Amino acid sequence: MLRQISLGALGLTVGSILTVVGFAAYFSGNPTLNLIGFFYGIPVLLGGLALRVAELKPVPYSQPVTPDLLDLRKEQATATQNQIRSDVTRYRYGQKAHLDTSLDYLGLEPTNEERPDLIGIREESRNGAYTLVLEFYSPLISFNTWKEKREKIERFFGPGLYAEVEQPEEERVDLALIRQSEQAITPSGNSEATEPAS
Repeated sequence: MLRQISLGALGLTVGSILTVVGFAAYFSGNPTLNLIGFFYGIPVLLGGLALRVAELKPVPYSQPVTPDLLDLRKEQATATQNQIRSDVTRYRYGQKAHLDTSLDYLGLEPTNEERPDLIGIREESRNGAYTLVLEFYSPLISFNTWKEKREKIERFFGPGLYAEVEQPEEERVDLALIRQSEQAITPSGNSEATEPAS
């Protein structure tokens, strides 16, 4: 629950209240309350402002998560899938963008301006396999580039995962991280029996 709260907004609110109390106490001749209000209020207010400037908002779910998907997540989700979902759905501080270091490593972030923007996530079941789909707005990195990086993406986020890239519309790329299982989805979209990854 705490990860859904903006520490910057909380700091600004608490700091503002304490600062106002300090000013009110100053004008009413209450030195103790005045000192507490200024001593704590102004630093908390400035800290909240600094956090707000460096704040990266959580990525929204594009589709609601059903109870069946929650059960499937508990049964099948890899540590990597859980870590990604946890990281991108909470407030972050001091980062340029969600998954910026991963995109940089994968060669999908030549510059800050060209970096794809993670705009949503969703959870699915594909052939019974738990799937985490990352939805990117990618106007400057072509879909062909994403396809060329598919195997590298799979190695980076593995083991135990297949990666698929899809283009649902122009300038959009969906990266599906699919839990590898005995009936897993191959990159070509066909189903084939495979040994579970170790």
